[in-house]
Formats: sequence, structure tokens, C-alpha cells
Amino acid sequence: MALDERKGVWKSGKGKGRHTPKGRQVTEDALEEVQALLGDRPRDRDLLIEHLHLIQDHYGHLSSQHLAGLADEMKLSQTEVYEVASFYAHFDIVKEGQDAPPSLTIRVCDSLACELAGSEELLRDLASKYNDKGEVRVLRAPCMGRCDTAPTLELGHNHVDHATVEKVETAIAADDTHPHIPDYQDFLDYADKGGYDELKSLRGGSKTPDQLQDEVLESGLRGMGGAGFPSGKKWSFVRMNEGPRYLAVNGDEGEPGTFKDRYFLEREPHVFLEGMLIAAWAVEAEKCFIYMRDEYPAVLHLLSKEIAKLEDAGIVEKGYIDLRRGAGAYICGEESAMIESIEGKRGIPRHRPPFVASVGIFNRPTLVHNVETLHWICKVAREGGDVFGAHGTNDRKGMRSYSVSGRVKKPGVVIADAGLTIKELIEDHCGGMLDGHTFKAYQPGGPSSGLLPAHMDDIPLDFDTLQPHGTFIGSAAVVVLSDKDSAKEAALNMLRFFEDESCGQCTPCRVGCEKAVKLMEKDKWDQELLEELSTAMVDASICGLGQAAPNPIRLVMKHFPEEVS
Repeated sequence: MALDERKGVWKSGKGKGRHTPKGRQVTEDALEEVQALLGDRPRDRDLLIEHLHLIQDHYGHLSSQHLAGLADEMKLSQTEVYEVASFYAHFDIVKEGQDAPPSLTIRVCDSLACELAGSEELLRDLASKYNDKGEVRVLRAPCMGRCDTAPTLELGHNHVDHATVEKVETAIAADDTHPHIPDYQDFLDYADKGGYDELKSLRGGSKTPDQLQDEVLESGLRGMGGAGFPSGKKWSFVRMNEGPRYLAVNGDEGEPGTFKDRYFLEREPHVFLEGMLIAAWAVEAEKCFIYMRDEYPAVLHLLSKEIAKLEDAGIVEKGYIDLRRGAGAYICGEESAMIESIEGKRGIPRHRPPFVASVGIFNRPTLVHNVETLHWICKVAREGGDVFGAHGTNDRKGMRSYSVSGRVKKPGVVIADAGLTIKELIEDHCGGMLDGHTFKAYQPGGPSSGLLPAHMDDIPLDFDTLQPHGTFIGSAAVVVLSDKDSAKEAALNMLRFFEDESCGQCTPCRVGCEKAVKLMEKDKWDQELLEELSTAMVDASICGLGQAAPNPIRLVMKHFPEEVS
């Protein structure tokens, strides 16, 4: 193909030729609008999702013209930009000829705790009231990390707890659609009480990284994101690789029933931030990335504000902490999918090995920690290993932050000894069951862990204790069911979540979750076929989503056979 003398006229042999390349053309207006939004921000490839947020926030959607303009400005193909934008639930793509979405969106949580609290009825009532008016749209949405105040919904960026139609009407009338910032410990208060003294001491040589690593190992601290890998050992795996190294914080607390990280961040964000900087010092990380879920707008706001204060105080250089905003994808809680998202791509889990400790962000060694893990690292560094390791019950060691919701009188975050049983958790920390409800079943660690029956109430809730029973503690997202609930319907709720959130990369998970939902919607389950399907998903799925999705199926068939046969 050759270019003739006239500028912009494409020729292919004889004929009139094309005045433009094939495909969607970039308009000057759209390009100028994109350039104005981006301002002097870098156009680096890994910032694609951040730039998509800028457009979505400003215009309320992503038009095809703006996507084309962004692709042109970032020197990317339009296909690449579209594939990333369409992967994430919080981006609204509007093609030519389509209507833009209403200016206000109500997202109603449909996770298990909210479903138990009546979210389905709330969703129907709100949809009936608003969906035909064109000014507001009502959408079904996955867990928002507010299970203790179920049912919950997000009105714009304002979360309405214990939501009702009346509360929504009042909030809309008052234009109350922005996040409510909690009363948290800010930088000045934290610093006045000795905050960051330990970090400064470590930087001054009070301990070596090896000494701190040994202290963390001795404390028994394990990763609190779900996998439970020993934290100190993870440091050694990262440090054995040549730099530059990075640290990534997994703040995508998307496992339904989990809200412990939000609890810490909305109260003591600087304990977490100092823990992050201590871990970064220990592995000599050249930069820290905080990947925070988009469902936590208040946390994103306060972290941005407090990170700026750290920069102003000279504790970190400007840009050393890079706060990244998720866009509504549960799969990005998987560490390699999170890293793909940090790099501005679709959150598709990587094949392993290599592991992220060796090949992580930008193919460099990367230490990945959960928010709660870094909270405890700060305390261990400051007060010694016993602040964590001296606790524990039922022959377990350490502390746990249990996110408890469902049919209990006092749902919320319970910070207590590791190894509590569900019976102790309900009776001693949550005020017992709701009046008129009898304990029937519980989810020990989010939907990935499935359901256990009430008679198995003496198992310590901790790492390694639940595996013999076909489940695990995970992120300690405990949802309690009563005799008024159906284990079958609860399992179906969990599989519908996995069906929606599967990234689609591997067939066993993508097709398996969809097929499982169809089989589970029947009055009588084909248990032989479901077991065959579960085996295929566990054996052949790439990541933990597909490998753990069959747990609700298998445990309901095992412990509640009367409901499915």
C-alpha cells in the first residue's frame, strides 16, 4: 500500500483510494476533550485504567469517540483500549447510536448477606420505581464490603446502609450521592503518638532486614488475604531476586462477606501505611502500588489525602506510593490478575510459575501483601512478635479479624484470637442469633469456602483446621444462616456470583460456572453430573476462582442432601 502526494489519501493500486485509514476515525473534538482531561498526566501504558476513570467520572460513560481519542493520545490500538474498558463492570461503553446511561446509578448488592436481609425485594421495588423514568438506573451489583449493614446499596458514590426505598428517596432529594468520609486517625494525630518512628528507626539502622524478617516469621504472621502464606518467608522469596523490586498492596477485598480491610482503613489508615513502608524497606522496594477496589470511594479519598501528607512531610518521595483504583472486577483479588490490572490491562490471571515474587509488576520481583497483613506487620515491628504471636485459642497461634454477617444480633468485624469456633464467635462476640432464629449453617471464609452445618460448630476457625472438612478459612468472611434460610439457595447465590465474576480466560471456569448455575436452578440436583463438573473445574481451572467455585456445591450435597434430592 502506498501513499500518494495528497496528504492523508491512501491508495491501493488503481482507483480513487481512501481519504482515511480503515476503522473508526478520531475526531478533533473528542481528542481535545481527552487531552484536556488528561492534562499533564503521563501517557504511560499502565495508566490506561486511571485515564478511563477520568473520562467515566467526567462524562458518566465512555463514548466510542472518547475511547478512540484516548487510544490515539496513548498510542494504543482502539481494540486494546476497548478490550480493557469492556472487561471492568464500572465502565459504561456507549457506542454510536446508543443512549448514554442516566446520570445517577443505584447499585444494589445481591451477595449472600444482603440477600438474607431482603435485597431482592429492595431491588425489585427500586427498579419498579425508577427504571422507567430515565433519570436513574437500578443495577444488580456484587458485594460492596458492607455486609454488616445489609442490605446495602451505592447511590452514585454514597453507600446507603440498611437501605430502604425511603432512604433512597431522601438521599436523591438531597443530592446526597457522594462518599461520606469517616472519622479516621489522620497523619498529624498518628505522628504525634509516635507514628512512623519505627519506620525512621529501621531506616536509621536499628535492625537489619534479616532481623525484622526473623521477627515476623517468629510471630507466626501469615497472609490475611486468604492463602495464609507465611509473611516473612514471602519476603525472603522476593529478596533472593535481583532488583529493582516492587511492593503491591492487594486492597481488592471482593470476596463476598469480607469487610475487615475497610474496617482498618476507615479507622487507622496510617498503621497500614507504615506497615507497607516497613515491608517495602525490608525488601528494598523501589515503589509501592496500592490497588484499592472502586467500591471503597471513601477509602480512596482518604488514602489519596493522607499519602499527600506523607509526601509533604518528607517520609516518602512524591510518587513513591502509587494509588491505583480498581474498576469492579472480583478476579483482580487474585494477585497476578491484580498485577495485570496495575499494568493497565484486563485482570486476567497469569499462568504460574513464574510466581510474582520473581516476575511481578513490569516483570520485576514483587512483594504482594493484603491490607490486614500490613496492619499487623506494623504492630509486630513496633511492639514485637508477641503482639500477634502470643494470642490464639484451641491450639492456634495469632490473631484474626473475622468479618461476621448474617443472622446474628451484632454483625461486624471481630478482632480476636485465631482459632475461635463458630459457636464461640456467635455467642461470645456477636450477641447470639437473632431472636426467632436457630443456627443452621455457616460460611467460614466467603463463598469460596462453601457451607458447613451447625453441628460442626467446634472446629477452630483458622488456617489448616478446615481443610480436612473440604473448606478453608480464607479471608475469614463468616456468614451465619438460620433455620429460616435455604442452604440450596445460598449455594446458588454463591455460584451466580462466580458465574458473573469469572474472567472467562479458561473454559473449565467460564463454562463450568454457567453450567453449574443451570443445574442448581432445578428443583432436584443431578448430583452425579454436578460432581463430575466440579472435578473438572477443580482439576483444570487456572486460578482459585474456578478451583474453589465447586465448594458450595459439594458441601451442600454432603451436608444438606435433603434440600437437593
